[in-house]
Amino acid sequence: MDPQGAREEGGASAQDAGTRFSSYVERWRDPIDAALLGGIALGAPRDLPGYYHRPLMEFLARGGKRTRPALVLLGCEVSGGDPTCALGAAAAVEHFQAAALIHDDIADHAATRRGASAVHVREGEGLAITIGDGALVESYLDILGSRGLSAELRLALVGELSEMMMRTVEGQALDVGWARDARFDLSPEDYLEMATLKTAHYSVATPLAMGALVAGADADLVEALREAGLSLGLAFQIADDLLDLEGSTEVLGKEPLGDIAEGKRTLAVTYALEGLNEELKSELIRILDAREAPRAQILRAADLIREGGGVERARAKAEELARDAARALEGLELKEGDAALALRSLPHYVVERTR
Repeated sequence: MDPQGAREEGGASAQDAGTRFSSYVERWRDPIDAALLGGIALGAPRDLPGYYHRPLMEFLARGGKRTRPALVLLGCEVSGGDPTCALGAAAAVEHFQAAALIHDDIADHAATRRGASAVHVREGEGLAITIGDGALVESYLDILGSRGLSAELRLALVGELSEMMMRTVEGQALDVGWARDARFDLSPEDYLEMATLKTAHYSVATPLAMGALVAGADADLVEALREAGLSLGLAFQIADDLLDLEGSTEVLGKEPLGDIAEGKRTLAVTYALEGLNEELKSELIRILDAREAPRAQILRAADLIREGGGVERARAKAEELARDAARALEGLELKEGDAALALRSLPHYVVERTR
């Protein structure tokens, strides 16, 4: 990939640029973790901590890339604000991420998450649903309890958070519904619309916009960051799909090829169904529709997706989206410094996830 901005001041390479965002995330990891865990007060009834607070805190402390909350801080800083003022909004996005993962693992019957047993495996489905619900409530409390933010700003942030949640739910409904109804008449464009809803808003676009709002940025900058974030968020999801096809348990923190086992319609699948002949297309559909097919068939499906050009075309689409975002970010008037460099390196970070 060679998006605009790959060569920066001082002759920095694309690889160097791709590490800037990772470094930014690591710099803010401890403050983000403190904001996530510090607001969860242990309940008064003697059994409540064991049933709710500690399982949620353990899940949050178990890891996660923290890219989404870091993007809130980044959006604030490049817009001229103090990122520490955006820590509540950052925690809100990550609490929503926790809720989504806990609930997704139940729906997907996933056994592991972040290198350990999924919450529903450890605590049972009933409590896991409740813990996930609680994480959703925590996300609102993070914003409402943010000190130093005006009531008007907190209301605007709650609106952003709610819109983000709704878009994610809509995308999830399409994703799960297509699998339930054995829909294989889907085009790459159908996938891109679904993934924009399910992932692009909450993974990149809304976090950047929320950070800019905290900084007091004008509406034009907020919306420009949001639009660039939609391209990046979509590329991010495609990269995740490709990692599931080509990654390892050690890298992913869960078993790879889970999307095939769950019969998910990824961009690579839609491309492959276009590229395979009718016999091989039918074979791929049979495996995807079987749900939890034997491992040998899952591996065969992965080979068919590659053979149909799905991996190659999906990677090319991710790179195209990253180039679009890089051009958009280069055209923005941002507060120059390490944060701006980190933001402009984000397209490289996203695309490198496809390797």
